[in-house]
Amino acid sequence: MTRVMVGGGKLAKVEMGQKLPLAIMAGTCAIEGRDVTLKTAETVKKIAEKLGIGLIYKGSYDKANRTSAKGARGIGLEKGIAVLAEVRRELGLPVVTDVHEVAQVAPVAAVADVLQIPAFLARQTDLLLACGEAVAGQKGKAVNIKKGQFMAPADMGPAAAKVVAGGSEAVLLTERGTTFGYGDLVVDMRGFGIMAASGYPVIFDVTHSIMKPSGRGESSGGDRSFAGPLARAAVAVGVAGLFVETHPDPANAFSDKETQIPLAELEAFLRPLVELDKVVKGL
Repeated sequence: MTRVMVGGGKLAKVEMGQKLPLAIMAGTCAIEGRDVTLKTAETVKKIAEKLGIGLIYKGSYDKANRTSAKGARGIGLEKGIAVLAEVRRELGLPVVTDVHEVAQVAPVAAVADVLQIPAFLARQTDLLLACGEAVAGQKGKAVNIKKGQFMAPADMGPAAAKVVAGGSEAVLLTERGTTFGYGDLVVDMRGFGIMAASGYPVIFDVTHSIMKPSGRGESSGGDRSFAGPLARAAVAVGVAGLFVETHPDPANAFSDKETQIPLAELEAFLRPLVELDKVVKGL
């Protein structure tokens, strides 16, 4: 089973593996600006240190797959990666952000420690190859592939192989729910074991698994009440990490208002999951 190390050197080192202690990718859905990002990153860092877990800070400079063209997308590539660079520099945290097209890979790879493939793009061969090439030979850098809502868990092995063909074996696989009828998602717990059989660490995306795609017509909805039960179930199966979006004021966030965990509640949300992880893995 592969272990993937992210960060190191002047940054916090986060190692992910199915039998290693739980780690998290956490931050706001969209990067809304410098102040909100740094405030959130500082708070999440303190929580992670208190709980003794590895943290990769997450923020998206562009939410490119909005339901409507009217949807808020973020502050853009140039401003977004500048904010993430400040998080790395000031707080010593490795960072993860999305790439949507090949042209974005090089500028993002110059800053981000994890290049993330959005779920809708998980089969895009050129993008996966480019990400593998961008992090090849770079210690502490990796590629995280979100499983498409339309993909079977076994499909993630071939997706990872595309990154490896690009030159890097530092691959993470993330479950984020499967399309269930119209406007809903379901998480098949069997999928975690199937994805882990590929040999790569598996992460559970709590936030996007509780979404209701296009549930509000021109935007997606969600049900935050399912975040805890699904996260506990995933940890009980034995995942390497959790992907959790959090915000100081979710009701006024740019996006994913109904699924982000309130920042003030994040520690209480994570604490029992960390304890459960220790029991499951015999740590």
